[in-house]
Amino acid sequence: MTTPHGPSPVTSTPVLRATLIWSGVVTAGLAVIGAVVGWLVAGADGLFSALAGVILAALFLGITGVSILVANRWFGDALYVPIFFGVVLGGWLLKFVVFIVVLLVLRGQPWIEPTVFFVAIVAGVVASLIIDVVILTRMRVPTVSTPLPTVSPGEPRDPGTSSDERDSPRR
Repeated sequence: MTTPHGPSPVTSTPVLRATLIWSGVVTAGLAVIGAVVGWLVAGADGLFSALAGVILAALFLGITGVSILVANRWFGDALYVPIFFGVVLGGWLLKFVVFIVVLLVLRGQPWIEPTVFFVAIVAGVVASLIIDVVILTRMRVPTVSTPLPTVSPGEPRDPGTSSDERDSPRR
């Protein structure tokens, strides 16, 4: 994500981008595996149930990352914090409403195999959590971006220290 002044200064942007990219790759793999296993377990209904479960899990898990990336576009604006929380809360509310609607629509469908559908959703959520943990532990996100003040050799150090502390070598 870039701004008119260069790359985004928000340190969560590369983490969220990497998470979304890897989640997309893993979702494609889960869709293939789920379709094959679903077909073997319950025929065509199992195939479609697995695909619906994996896609639903990917959609819900992606909404949060995308909403944060969208909200980060306002970084530096005086209203950044309210915009950020408004966009993220809006994404969560969207997920909640879509989840209820999707479950109500899929509840009575004859082509849904409940067990395969459930396992596919759980597999998608677990895969996403694993991706999040791996990416967050491997990313190098700076925690301090401001240079710290230094003391020149001729300047007095902290006025609160005693002369013995100032003259003794540091260990």
